[in-house]
Order: sequence, then structure tokens, then C-alpha cells
Amino acid sequence: MGSTIQARLDKDTEKALAQLVRRLGWTPSRVVREGVRLLAATRLGVRRQRVIGLGEFSSGIKDLGSNKDHMRGFGR
Repeated sequence: MGSTIQARLDKDTEKALAQLVRRLGWTPSRVVREGVRLLAATRLGVRRQRVIGLGEFSSGIKDLGSNKDHMRGFGR
């Protein structure tokens, strides 16, 4: 990936960027770089938690283990 990117900003994001530039005295590029660094620090190091064994079996029923209707009469 190149070191230059182009992004379209909606009005709210454009306004927030302008406010950050004024308040911090940074360039728009620095604000974006710091934003990416913050997201990377908070999101990339955290792995999504998942239930062990979830999706391991292909029954075709998506809520097999969590829907009580599917478990009615099981084990009798």
C-alpha cells in the first residue's frame, strides 16, 4: 500500500477533522495518522472472543444449541 491515500469524508467527519485541526494545531494528515494509530492500538491487539466449537458441525440449523425449541425432547 502506498504512503498516500485519498478518502471521501461525509459532512460530520469533515467537521470533526476541521475541529481537531484547529484545537490541536496539527495538519489534517497528522490527525488522520494519529487516528489510524489509535485504532490499530485498540483494535488490532484484541482478538474477537468466540465460543469454542461454534460452527464446527454442519447441521444447517444456525441456532441449534441456543434455541430451546430444537432441544425439546432431547435426551428422553
